[in-house]
Amino acid sequence: MKIIGPFSQIITLQNLSLKGPLQDEQLDIKEDGAILINDGEIVAIGKLTELQTQYPQAFTELIEEPMVLLPGFVDSHTHICFGGSRCLDYAMRNSGKTYLEIAKAGGGIWNSVQATRIATEDELLPGLMNRIERHVKEGVTTIEIKSGYGLNLEAELKMLRTIQKAQELTQAKLIPTCLAAHIKPKDFEGDEQQYLDWILQELLPKLQVENLTSRVDIFIEETAFSKTLSVPFLQKAAAMGFQITVHADQFTAGSSLVAVACNAASADHLEASGDDEIAALANSETVATVLPGASLGLGMHFAPARKLLDAGCCVAIASDWNPGSAPQGDLLMQAAILGAFEKLSAAETFAGLTFRAAQALRINNLGKIENGFKADLQAYPTYNYQDILYHQGKLKPTKVWVNGEAV
Repeated sequence: MKIIGPFSQIITLQNLSLKGPLQDEQLDIKEDGAILINDGEIVAIGKLTELQTQYPQAFTELIEEPMVLLPGFVDSHTHICFGGSRCLDYAMRNSGKTYLEIAKAGGGIWNSVQATRIATEDELLPGLMNRIERHVKEGVTTIEIKSGYGLNLEAELKMLRTIQKAQELTQAKLIPTCLAAHIKPKDFEGDEQQYLDWILQELLPKLQVENLTSRVDIFIEETAFSKTLSVPFLQKAAAMGFQITVHADQFTAGSSLVAVACNAASADHLEASGDDEIAALANSETVATVLPGASLGLGMHFAPARKLLDAGCCVAIASDWNPGSAPQGDLLMQAAILGAFEKLSAAETFAGLTFRAAQALRINNLGKIENGFKADLQAYPTYNYQDILYHQGKLKPTKVWVNGEAV
């Protein structure tokens, strides 16, 4: 049992709704407060001296400078297990080539597939760990990580086994997701339907045997898979017991409707979403996950986060950290910039980075400073929580805890 405090402010995020717009006046802020942690969970919030008197047996971790405490961030969409670099793609885009043109010319995702296939697990692991460790230092304590740069049995298993190994080496919570339905690999002898059937019949059963993931994703787009093929694929994956999510509406609208129809946990990207897609998401349990890192990396407009919130959606904010379209990976900076462009309140931004992002992963006890929630926390060297977004990602946490243990 441990007490941590005192903090200038504790931004609990308690009593905030899962869906729809939020105002900063709704934030629950505990001034000069402390928290009590037991077995990795928050069990009490109060004044430091009161908690010390009530729980004299608890060890006290004193905070000796002004700090603001937030829940740890949840990055619900990343691709940080990969080999190689896509710096040439970035240069080509900045020279006028579009994402789709680069993909059709043999670059893009296929470039990362080739580099990842030739890398061993021992070669993939250090790069993955470096990205995880950077994320954790920047306050991200739960990280979803996709496969999808393997696209054959050996390489997909290799990626997910590497993520499993990484979990043994980090305090962060890693959530693996199978994205074998990223694109149809160029060396697959068959069409898109046959490739999706191969995933369902050959790959997914092996993932279940090895307990490598319980989540399946698919990229629905012109260069990937059609809406028509995606519906039965997602339905069959769900029937096998997998939680499903969808890369939706990145360049063309309509695939978020597939996510809703298939009861996906989340529909991610949404840069091309229109009124019909927004309304469908708002009237569903599917989380609308926006990925500002992809917009920054591709030099394109942001997803309509303001419209999504005002319509009543549950909006999560994730980094899409990947070697091609979103190489920056700084979740807080991306969210702060998104907020400036889309006019998001601090409450909406922090909710999108914490408990609403946890909802995209269907984790219920994460992302708030509240009794019974996981003690995944981060503290910033400031008196005022408003400083965190004001500095647009340059003010970083100086203390991070996972399950109540300092990282």
